[in-house]
Amino acid sequence: MKISPAEIEHYPGYFIRRLQQMAVALFAEETQDWGVTPVQYAALSAVSRHPGMDQRTLAQRIRFDTSTIGSVIDRLEARGWLERRLNPGDRRVRLLHATPEGVTLLQNAEPAVLRVQQRILAPLPPEKRTQFVQSMMTLVAAWDADAGPNAPGPASGEAEGTRKRGRPVRQH
Repeated sequence: MKISPAEIEHYPGYFIRRLQQMAVALFAEETQDWGVTPVQYAALSAVSRHPGMDQRTLAQRIRFDTSTIGSVIDRLEARGWLERRLNPGDRRVRLLHATPEGVTLLQNAEPAVLRVQQRILAPLPPEKRTQFVQSMMTLVAAWDADAGPNAPGPASGEAEGTRKRGRPVRQH
């Protein structure tokens, strides 16, 4: 019996991965003046909107791997965009705050980030753009609701997940 390779170019996962690659490339192109990555931007944006959260809360909020969020925070702190402060209630925990420089970066980069979103959707007819985004939101919400805090989420350089009870599982 001959087994042929799957025609992955017909699978939704293939297109999701390709779109993610394209979205990251567009983000890098549009934000090259600031040298910020999509994950760094998401983390800094979340911290600026919710100052005083801890590292674990940030990872959950932006759906990023808890074992690698520390290095993202380290890079933001090294660039002077974010700072860790002692938690008066628990001195083992550091609370995250965007610096004035970090807030300025967000303000200056926002038009470029919005252009990325427009460029991602540009190939679709205008009447299908909202539907496409809503469909993605539906899929993400379903996975989040189904798996709760264990929902699959991104981490830098993660390998493809294995399957457990019909759900993808992240590998570290």
